[in-house]
Amino acid sequence: MLRIGLTGGIGAGKSTVSRILADLGAVVVDSDLVAREVVEPGTEGLAALVAEFGDSILQPDGRLDRPALAAVAFGDDESRARLNAVVHPLVGRRTTELVESAAADAVVVQDIPLLVEGRMGALFNLVLVVYVDAEERVRRLVELRGMPEHDARARLAAQATDDQRRAAADVWLDNSGPQGGLDAEVKALWEQRLVPFEENLRTGAVVRLRPVLAPADPSWPDQARRLIERLWLACGAGALRIDHVGSTSVPGLEAKDVIDVQITVSSIAAADALAGPLAAAGFPLIESITSDDPKPDYAIGGESDPALWDKRTHGGADPGRPVEISLRVDGWPGQRFALLLRDWLRADAAARAEFLEAKRVAVRWAAADADTGEATATYAAALAPWFDLGYQRACEWAERTGWSPS
Repeated sequence: MLRIGLTGGIGAGKSTVSRILADLGAVVVDSDLVAREVVEPGTEGLAALVAEFGDSILQPDGRLDRPALAAVAFGDDESRARLNAVVHPLVGRRTTELVESAAADAVVVQDIPLLVEGRMGALFNLVLVVYVDAEERVRRLVELRGMPEHDARARLAAQATDDQRRAAADVWLDNSGPQGGLDAEVKALWEQRLVPFEENLRTGAVVRLRPVLAPADPSWPDQARRLIERLWLACGAGALRIDHVGSTSVPGLEAKDVIDVQITVSSIAAADALAGPLAAAGFPLIESITSDDPKPDYAIGGESDPALWDKRTHGGADPGRPVEISLRVDGWPGQRFALLLRDWLRADAAARAEFLEAKRVAVRWAAADADTGEATATYAAALAPWFDLGYQRACEWAERTGWSPS
């Protein structure tokens, strides 16, 4: 099951995107509808609200009088907390029931207005944010919903900013155009990313890219941050630290469009114990490098014990965001070198330039093997001499500067 979080500011058009996705086959769980359902007449929720706030919150027909509830429940923080203590657990329980009732191969879209405000992004495989400029949203609320302008602006001000939503978004859907303008974009997203992502997640398939360099993308750090939040959720106490490493962690450096992340663990056994949780989260195991390998290509720098370079490598199931996740043991040379290389390249412009040239040469070598399936191995072999020398130079830089993997 693929779980998608859908959000956006009031008036942005989340319901439009929900409708399109539902028509395409998604299972949509609307948190606003759930919140209304759990306080319908005869429900546990309505009875609890009446017990907490009194009969004055009811209409003559026994239904909830929402303005009356707002008058008594939003007057102060204590009352708001009492309201949330009643409603939130019920909404959470009903949402869980709806999600768990979906088919194993479903794409479940949870429409959550306050997803960003609640910092819930890591709970989902992807977060979709629907965007419309604030002034246009005010216009739509006033002209199409009949909302007083001061009320519309107050509601916008109480929600997350566009910058906060953009930082949380794996997919940014601009709904500023005419009615129907998003249909083709959402359909392409469904067919090219969501459906393949669900299949990969279910079958344990990993997305791999050929060695091709892309221009430096200033959004790589934000993409890595969202990925790391999901990895922390999957690993829990099994991870000691999780870091963005590799070329995409070095600002301005051309790189393969693959986010590299290192998960530091206490032992190889701890790394192996995380294989199941990571696979369930969409990051299956793709490689186990051990000291039993006859000629490990990772034993750079002349370290005497090759076992200290052991690692586990996981990939990602998302076609729209290839990743490589390395699990290494705390304090071992491979773990330290991943952090050291990143920091050295960030600090040393000459080293960055040399590394980039080495990568360009490696890409040209790999291109010759593009049709043989050996391009990735050729790329790694071409870079190996640079890494061997780079290890020594990085260690010298660390000694001069007093670097440590803090």
